[in-house]
Amino acid sequence: METGKLREKIQIMDAEAMRRALTRIAHEIIERNKGVEKVCLVGIRTRGVPLANRLAERIREIEGTSLPVGSLDITLYRDDLTTIAHQPVVHKTEVGFSVTGARIVLVDDVIFTGRTTRAALDALIDLGRPQTIQLAVLIDRGHRELPIRPDYVGKNVPTSQREVVSVRLGETDGVDEVILNELL
Repeated sequence: METGKLREKIQIMDAEAMRRALTRIAHEIIERNKGVEKVCLVGIRTRGVPLANRLAERIREIEGTSLPVGSLDITLYRDDLTTIAHQPVVHKTEVGFSVTGARIVLVDDVIFTGRTTRAALDALIDLGRPQTIQLAVLIDRGHRELPIRPDYVGKNVPTSQREVVSVRLGETDGVDEVILNELL
């Protein structure tokens, strides 16, 4: 068998399951923060950004309040920068509000080792000193290498090291689904 190729194994979530999970996370964010005062959402590029926007929309529907949403590019904060690309592509961090004193909810699609979240924490702290930082993920697949745990999880999916979770979103991929793939 050839290595590096993926074979689709199973669909973990469809569009409706994703919608329900994000609605539940939105309710949990509101409950944990006793409302949405000072709450800001920051999506980790790439797929964390549309998920943060979807969460903001759900919270607006529930609470009648629009939350600030930003996007964070963690490329230069990664501890594996030299191994991912010779010339890494850096996108823009767009946080149009002060993070100092805010209750930041970082949003990402999948948490695996925790290294992306660690890089996002470093990038966020460079912007100011939030009151709190919470983490919301659509999928928690386990295998942490760092002591980082999400506060809000759409779905826990135990995986092996040979499996890859692919989140596909309408905004980036034309379809809403989560697929479990196997490395060949």
